[in-house]
Amino acid sequence: MPKTIAKYQQSILDQLDDCSRTIAALKSQADLIERMGRCLIEAFQRGNKLLTFGNGGSSCDAQNFADELVGRYCRDRQPLSAIALTVSQADLTSIANDFGYESVFARQVEAHGRKGDVAVAISTSGNSPNVLRAVETARKFGLVTLGFSGETGGKLKNLVDLCPCVPSKSTGRIQEAHITVIQILCGMVEETLFGDVPKVHD
Repeated sequence: MPKTIAKYQQSILDQLDDCSRTIAALKSQADLIERMGRCLIEAFQRGNKLLTFGNGGSSCDAQNFADELVGRYCRDRQPLSAIALTVSQADLTSIANDFGYESVFARQVEAHGRKGDVAVAISTSGNSPNVLRAVETARKFGLVTLGFSGETGGKLKNLVDLCPCVPSKSTGRIQEAHITVIQILCGMVEETLFGDVPKVHD
């Protein structure tokens, strides 16, 4: 076997091991994740909605989060109100042009957020200025604030109500763990609110 192929295979194995260790380390934050799930469940029970946002790969996680709730996770049930503030090119570019990029999410939170809604901020560093400003706006208008961040949590950790921090310095590992927790939360919401609806897949 060529050395380059063997080298790639070892790198693959090393990365898979690292991914497994990182996600397994989140077990220590299971209580925190459960509390996040309860916040979401209670908000939907009140008739409130989810607003979620982030940059780059985190914007994709935000979109996936909203999609699983508006569409479905495992069950054909009633849709839940969830908006990813990362999808409208017109909103993002006009706000950035008129108010600055740091306002692209905050302006939308002010437009769509209502007291009791849940704002979910996703930032691997915890220090993205536009994410932090949106959280500050959410708090101002009485939204429940949840965060997803990396090892230290950055500024985001102390700005939101709840924030699991993935114990890794690797952006890739952090994002993998974020999407895992997001899927867990979607499962909690469906199981609690629509447990009598049959699953279409596990």
